[in-house]
Amino acid sequence: MGQKVNPIGLRIGITRGWDSIWFSQSDYKKNLHEDIKIRKFVQNRFNNAGVVKVVIERFPEKINVNLHTAKPGIVIGQKGANIEAVKKILKTMTDKPVNLNIIEVKKPETVAQCIAESIALQIEQRQPFRRVMKQELRRAMRGGVEGIKILISGRLNGADMARRENYKEGRIPLHTLRAKIDLGFKEAKTTFGQIGVKVWTYSGDFIQSKEESEEDKYAVKRRTS
Repeated sequence: MGQKVNPIGLRIGITRGWDSIWFSQSDYKKNLHEDIKIRKFVQNRFNNAGVVKVVIERFPEKINVNLHTAKPGIVIGQKGANIEAVKKILKTMTDKPVNLNIIEVKKPETVAQCIAESIALQIEQRQPFRRVMKQELRRAMRGGVEGIKILISGRLNGADMARRENYKEGRIPLHTLRAKIDLGFKEAKTTFGQIGVKVWTYSGDFIQSKEESEEDKYAVKRRTS
């Protein structure tokens, strides 16, 4: 029986890099748990700032945290007050100085996580979920994505029995590994319970440069010879 696979994890090393950039033999467990704590803290602290991705780079004497966000003004705060406060907290968590780099997401209407957060926020504000889903579909297609699928599940409109509804436009080639598939997830907290929102976007295929393809051919020849 076929199982669902996270499209981001499946494509690491093909269309997307790692979100944790470090290697450690002795402190692997400690560093991994620290990364999880850092990500949870940052996402809870900037819950409504459109945080798409948190990339953590580790060095012997410091840690770099690269925060990809659709609303950099909210993250930075007045005269950088938020950044300084977060740096202090992260320093106490990791016992190392932390650099916090803010990277703006240029087209949030095409990023799956931003779309999921926008839909969840509007559902919490009691907007009709079908209208919200169709609006986000149109915005994403106008923004330049080649395909988008939105799935919401839960007690929609306060129904007694939970159900799911989805809308799709364009194509989402989940079996094509070179396809740039993005996945976003957010939960809307309503008076009837939580409603899950999942968004998949497809923004074209990853095409290797000529130099990279020649290197791959040479590597295959060496292995077979």
